[in-house]
Amino acid sequence: MDSDSARVDRLTDAKAAPAWDRFAHWGAWPARILLAAVAALLVLAALTPLTASMDGEPAEVPSITQETLAEDAEPPRDDDLALYDRIIERLKGGENYYDFVVEEQRASDYPVRPGLAVRLPTLAHIYAWLGEGLMIPLAVVLMGATVWAWWRRLGEEPGGKRMQRIGAALMFMGASLGLNRYYFVLHELWAGMLIALAFGLHRPGRWGWSLAVAALAVAIREHALPFVLLMGAMAAWRRDWKEAAAWGALVLAFFAALAWHLSLVTPQTLPSDPESPDWLVLRGLAGWLGNIVLSSNLRFLPHEIAGPLVVLMVLGWAGWKSSAGTTGTLLYLGYGLAFMIAGRANNFYWGAVVAPAMFMGLAFLPMALRSLITSARGNS
Repeated sequence: MDSDSARVDRLTDAKAAPAWDRFAHWGAWPARILLAAVAALLVLAALTPLTASMDGEPAEVPSITQETLAEDAEPPRDDDLALYDRIIERLKGGENYYDFVVEEQRASDYPVRPGLAVRLPTLAHIYAWLGEGLMIPLAVVLMGATVWAWWRRLGEEPGGKRMQRIGAALMFMGASLGLNRYYFVLHELWAGMLIALAFGLHRPGRWGWSLAVAALAVAIREHALPFVLLMGAMAAWRRDWKEAAAWGALVLAFFAALAWHLSLVTPQTLPSDPESPDWLVLRGLAGWLGNIVLSSNLRFLPHEIAGPLVVLMVLGWAGWKSSAGTTGTLLYLGYGLAFMIAGRANNFYWGAVVAPAMFMGLAFLPMALRSLITSARGNS
């Protein structure tokens, strides 16, 4: 049993802990179990190789380096990006997306069955309409709006100015990949930035702009749908039935649009067209960590460091006792589980859908670790 002095020390620590510290009032054994689980995950994450190929070869993820900037050159286009380039060029030439997209994808040896293998046309139309010249300022504005939204959000949450400054800086770090024009045709890049913005704009009772931004995200890439479902579920948990109905209506509108998309794609496919390889490949921890690391600025770090950082980001979010902290924890754990189950190694770019705002979890990590350790010392 605890000594009187140990009990008094623990009660004093709990009273001194800020109200937004989720782990401050945990019992000793739950805290010990979580610490043990985190320690095991950190070891496994450090030992897990992160690749973008199924044969275990090192990932080759194109990036703009100082050398290529000095040469005013870009790396060779990835096959996926080159396909999107050609689609955009044909749209600029006045062709109808559904008149050629299946033909173009088939000619490039990409599967067209099932119809979900063919991307939604939203981003291609936006890019063809604006051109790269306007996509660059659009990316700057989107990143600025996302950092601003989180600056405001953190300023309204418990934690003070220090947490606001650190969190906004980490949001900038996570979002800065969105300024790399090499990836501007990548659907996940824009969907991920829009999800980060929608998350930052959301407030219980004030969700209109968040809903609108999330609608654009899911129109660009269907992988944004879990975020929409989570926001609706959280609204229902708060018994805000009006907001829950709005998110539900967005889900229904998305499925109606997806059905229309498939109705235009499916008739153009042939029985001889090969089906897409199975997406349910159960990659485990490598799927989660690989997707996040290789689709974010963590890719510049050794995997022994980058992998554990992903785990610590989620722990930081879990330690933040707030509406945003709860939503972020469920969001990143949910996508992490999905990436463990679904997605081949060469689908690593799916991680860009959630990577940008994950970085902010590091702002809350010192508090989370400190309070977990303090709580774990409670019972002998």
